[in-house]
Amino acid sequence: MSEPASEPIHNLPAFTVSELSASLKRTVEDAYGYVRVRGEISQPKMAASGHCYLRLKDETAVLDGVIWRGSMAKLKLKPEEGMDVIATGRITTYPGRSSYQIVIDSVELAGVGALLKLLEDRRKALAAEGLFDEDRKKALPFLPQVIGVVTSPTGAVIRDIIHRVQDRFPMPVIVWPVRVQGEGAAEEVAAAINGFNALTPGGDLPRPDVLIVARGGGSLEDLWAFNEEIVVRAAAASAIPLISAVGHETDWTLIDYAADRRAPTPTAAAEMAVPVRIELVANVQQRATRLLQIIGRQLSELKIRLDGLVRGIPRLDAVVAEKEQTLDGLVERLKLGPRSLLQAKVQDLNVLAAKLNLSRFGRDIERNSKDLFQLHARLARAAMRALADTLSAAEALATRLESVSPRRVLERGYAIVWGEDGPITATAAATAGTHINIEFADGKVGARVEGEPGAVSTRPQAKRKPLPGGNQGSLF
Repeated sequence: MSEPASEPIHNLPAFTVSELSASLKRTVEDAYGYVRVRGEISQPKMAASGHCYLRLKDETAVLDGVIWRGSMAKLKLKPEEGMDVIATGRITTYPGRSSYQIVIDSVELAGVGALLKLLEDRRKALAAEGLFDEDRKKALPFLPQVIGVVTSPTGAVIRDIIHRVQDRFPMPVIVWPVRVQGEGAAEEVAAAINGFNALTPGGDLPRPDVLIVARGGGSLEDLWAFNEEIVVRAAAASAIPLISAVGHETDWTLIDYAADRRAPTPTAAAEMAVPVRIELVANVQQRATRLLQIIGRQLSELKIRLDGLVRGIPRLDAVVAEKEQTLDGLVERLKLGPRSLLQAKVQDLNVLAAKLNLSRFGRDIERNSKDLFQLHARLARAAMRALADTLSAAEALATRLESVSPRRVLERGYAIVWGEDGPITATAAATAGTHINIEFADGKVGARVEGEPGAVSTRPQAKRKPLPGGNQGSLF
């Protein structure tokens, strides 16, 4: 009888699944407590809790990642699909799925190239929406009464702007203090632009006529807040004309495309916002001088014309002497007495008599004209009747002529014999060998006279249908 097989004896302790998972978790976290991992973000998803779940991948591997809500609020760069980033955090395991993942504390783009690619992609997307179209841009006011500035209150930028405005044309400047880089800078800049636009014109705090969004120079990362979509959309939607003055002349951000004007520096933005007061005063003085010169020339020309008119006015003593001479003539005419008056009245009476005879002659002409018009009308009616009678007589004659026409005779079965000189009416004219034509109602046939007068031989030249009532036969 064989002995039962004995169980193998192990010196290794047996772990539970939880114990082994916890041990692996401690080992991984101790070995990779602080790591920087470069990869492409894939499938980023925001949970209702505020956490962000994503994957980091390269050509051959995939690493799950999570950004807790507290870390998510501090990120300068929001995770987007396809970003090439460097994630900083720690590696840990998730016992519930026997997997490992990275808990991310911060995210940064993997080099300037990736940042520029992200910037170019965002620029194309916003341009496709029409936010950078030239027809959306507004003209700057010539002389704004209030200037609004969105910038940091402690930097040199605001001092340069205020100083330049005061030098050119002193105007009230309202500053909306914001952070110009770092966490929350983009949100503050967008809120400042929207806040200025929300002010009521004529309120306690005056609404600016022009806005300046300004910041000093810096790296691409330092200026990134002005590339955020929230800032670009706020600038494009601003009802107040907006000047972008971010960075130096070689620095370009997306707000520069959405702004109504782009200034290379904050100082240049102040120069765009207000004109030079001294130049305006000089221009006004120059125009006033030219206006005075024009008025002086016009006054001189009017004086010359007035002097000419004065020279054309006659002297008073000459006017009085002329009127005295006219009065003397009237006195002489008055001395002529009633005789001259009577002669004048007689002449007037003769003229009236002549006019009276002319009126009677005119009435005779009018009466004779009426008679003449009546005679003309009667003559026209008589002519029309005579014409109608003539037409009726002509139609009757035409009917009679038609009734005795040879054509009517031919239609009754007769024929006409034609020779060279006209119709043949006697046999003596039809000598032997003479060529003749015999005309019927529907055509002609040729014939030749043979033998003695009275014998005819015909040659048909055209077929014709027999007439109703039988053949006519020979005429000879």
